[in-house]
Amino acid sequence: MQMIIVDDEAHWVDNLSMHKPWHTLGIEQVHKAYSAHEALQILETHPIDIVISDVLMPEMTGIELIERIRMFDKKIKCIILSGHSDFEFTKEAVRHQAVDYLLKPPTDNELFDAVKAAIDQLNAEWESISSYERTQYTLRENLPLLRGQLLLDAFRGHRMSADEWSRKLENYGLPFRYGDCALLLVRMEEEFGQYKNNGQQLMEYAIINMAEEIIGEFTEVWGVKEEHGYLAFLLQLKEDHSDVGKETILEKLAMQLQYKVKQFLKGSLSIVITEWFQFPDQLSDYYKQASAYFRQIVGDEREFVMRVGDFEQNVSKGTLDAIHMPPTLINLLEVGRWDAAEDKLGTVFAELDERWSESWEHCMEAGFSIASSFTHIAHRNGYTLANLIGPEIDPLQSGEAFSSISKLRKWSLGVLGKLKENASNEIKDIRSLYVKKVQDFAEKNLHLDVSLRALADHVNLHPTHLSKIYKIETGEGISDYMSSLRMERACHLLRTTDKKVYQISMEVGYLDPAYFIKVFKRQFGVTPQEFRDGI
Repeated sequence: MQMIIVDDEAHWVDNLSMHKPWHTLGIEQVHKAYSAHEALQILETHPIDIVISDVLMPEMTGIELIERIRMFDKKIKCIILSGHSDFEFTKEAVRHQAVDYLLKPPTDNELFDAVKAAIDQLNAEWESISSYERTQYTLRENLPLLRGQLLLDAFRGHRMSADEWSRKLENYGLPFRYGDCALLLVRMEEEFGQYKNNGQQLMEYAIINMAEEIIGEFTEVWGVKEEHGYLAFLLQLKEDHSDVGKETILEKLAMQLQYKVKQFLKGSLSIVITEWFQFPDQLSDYYKQASAYFRQIVGDEREFVMRVGDFEQNVSKGTLDAIHMPPTLINLLEVGRWDAAEDKLGTVFAELDERWSESWEHCMEAGFSIASSFTHIAHRNGYTLANLIGPEIDPLQSGEAFSSISKLRKWSLGVLGKLKENASNEIKDIRSLYVKKVQDFAEKNLHLDVSLRALADHVNLHPTHLSKIYKIETGEGISDYMSSLRMERACHLLRTTDKKVYQISMEVGYLDPAYFIKVFKRQFGVTPQEFRDGI
């Protein structure tokens, strides 16, 4: 957990933050803020759990600070410290759900008891949020989506261990077991086109419900709409039904579904049925087989119910799987996952070495896909691939890169390295630009609002993101930079002008001159006037 201590009395903040054994309560980090505004900036960039704040501070009281905190986070626990036993302050603290209201100076026991109470409240709340019952409720609410995604992943060839399959089938309430299954692939014909912009999903939902009603009498049914627009149903005979007649029962049920949809939904279906296969190991292969049947056999013909022939006769033995399995190379490049992209290439070349070492066509297939992904990411970022990789474009243009697996491997990994280097340089350039924009804005508007939120809004970034970028590029936090900038500007004005201290305070962004004097003295050991007199 992380905690922040807020008080305009620096010695009080330093003492509480550095000289108390907070780690014994599980507090990992204690932040310091010498004003409410500093506290708000820290709260924007760090996951603070507990706030200990003085009640009377310049510019903003501790009660007002709690009000601001509650606007963006209702879970942070607040403890108020005060040198006054004012009933109104106490009442306001309670109204804003402060954990405790302690009189200064609190004893260590009082302070630690208040923080422990805050930690206990946080733990209880998060345990409730993450409780088993709540998780189960959320799971039930999202069950159709989760079930569908699991089946889609299996279609795409996503591999899982037997234990993981068993766990997910049980958690998702799917009564499927290892063993014989079949697959129905259903194409909704052109009559359903009228619903494309209004009610298509309702039609799909209705057909899935009808399939579950008709086929579900004999088999378990697990349905989903897959990526090519087909409705796919995984089927498994129920345990109370024998295997007798299982070769023909699916055709009868499919024809019944086709008839009922025609009768009640006024639309026609074409259906492809696979042979029985071993679930889950052969699911992806038979799904590919069924979709290939629609392309190659059914074609534009309508209202077919067709059983797929023998698997060995109809499915190509030569598909290159690794390059097409999710996540694809192009997806990994688009999100900048360079290490994962390199691993993906490693998987592709491992398959080429193991299964297709003698096949130039498979090498070419992988090469075209890899080159296409590289070209896409270059164009998306506003470049040409030739500009980014220089002479490495020549083996691609001549086809030399595809002439052998080893040459393709060397070319692909080399180009990936160049793309990664270019992206890294581009990120650095963009970060430098953000830093320059922030500093320019701050220097010109120091007398106005230059809070972290205002700076982030100026460059259209989230405050947390901007804070991290600034720290990476400069090595210091934005709040440290702003404090230094204010003090440098104040010193310059004290040296070169006759302006009053309160005027200088306003010009460097401190609305309260007394607070400005206190911060200046903490920084330089003298007041602004003493600094001016000593020049």
